[in-house]
Amino acid sequence: MGVSFDVAQIKKDFPLLDQVVHGDKRLVYLDSANTSQKPQAVIDAMSGYYETINANVHRGTYKIAQDATEAMEGARADVARLIGATASKQLVFTKNATEAINLVARSWGGANLQSGDPVVLTMMEHHANIVPWHMLAAERGIELRWIPVTADGQLDLTGIDRLLDGAKFLSFTAMSNVLGTLNPVERLTTLARDAGAMSLVDASQYVPHMPTNVIDMGADFVAFTGHKMLGPTGIGCLWAKEETLEAMPPFLGGGEMILNVTTEGFTTTEIPWKFEAGTPPIAEIVGLGAAARYLESIGMEAIRQHEVELTGYALRTLNERFGDDLTIHGPAEPATRGGVMSIQYKDIHPHDLTQIMDENGVCLRAGHHCAKPLLKSMGANATARASLYLYNDEADVDALGDALEASGDFFSF
Repeated sequence: MGVSFDVAQIKKDFPLLDQVVHGDKRLVYLDSANTSQKPQAVIDAMSGYYETINANVHRGTYKIAQDATEAMEGARADVARLIGATASKQLVFTKNATEAINLVARSWGGANLQSGDPVVLTMMEHHANIVPWHMLAAERGIELRWIPVTADGQLDLTGIDRLLDGAKFLSFTAMSNVLGTLNPVERLTTLARDAGAMSLVDASQYVPHMPTNVIDMGADFVAFTGHKMLGPTGIGCLWAKEETLEAMPPFLGGGEMILNVTTEGFTTTEIPWKFEAGTPPIAEIVGLGAAARYLESIGMEAIRQHEVELTGYALRTLNERFGDDLTIHGPAEPATRGGVMSIQYKDIHPHDLTQIMDENGVCLRAGHHCAKPLLKSMGANATARASLYLYNDEADVDALGDALEASGDFFSF
């Protein structure tokens, strides 16, 4: 590992990791693609809000209300800075990435897509980037087109010109939550733009692990969630340029998103609050801002370098240790993937596998990972998934190997 990246010191910032389970087993958390752990700085920021400035935002003129508003809008600026946005008003707070994608499908899609209009997705997508478009297809009759996946876990772009011909929208993941594949974001958004299509990038697995610049991505929309990037649950983000957001109708109606309401109608307030109806999750936003500052303090380049090295160690040592008994899906080159490893071991069902691994203190997720079309194309109903983050190290990978071996021994009767 890089000499400047001290995982042992970083682990101390995460109180949940300092525990044992099942009596005497060190907790080894390898499920960050599902949700990440939270550093003390995030926990303290949220507690601090409730303890010292708990008030509603954008309304009260008294001091703690003003302080709460400043804390929330300061967090917006912190997150915007982390992703390379040029203005904090480009960042809309949502409940999660799922809501952000639904916002785009309902607001932009509802205003711009008609029956027969093609929308292009990939076979890699999380259900959050599939179901909203299926819903729009059922209501509007839009056409869904699909970019296939190669046997080695890459997007098959040989037919991309045909798929984008006449398309109005391209929506795709920047990093697969099953395969770890890093997709060619800038190439895809350029192809979409050249074809006259708008584009959305689901960056839920990307922003927590990679240096991110939404301007360089070239997409019209970027969605991501807080709980995978050391922040709390219940908060996510949608990024878009000001002119794009201003042209879109509101997503939800109610308080906070209005400028004026009469018995005849209403007018919306300015962006981003136009899309933030009702009282926002203020403490969660404050926590997300603290997460962004924490990630900045470590450095996203350093986090990415650490994960490339650790993923390489995992792929190398696990394949050497288990050979043909173990399948790790996705690209073989660590530099082209994130630290997400979907595995199949012998003929052990993933749910049985992860249960025995839990008894050894190792936390993995088993299932279809909200990506059923992808797993079907892989010929699998489920996998066990290990996912690495900045607080994992080689000892955690070794513990994964030991738990796999224990699982194999248990089911060898």
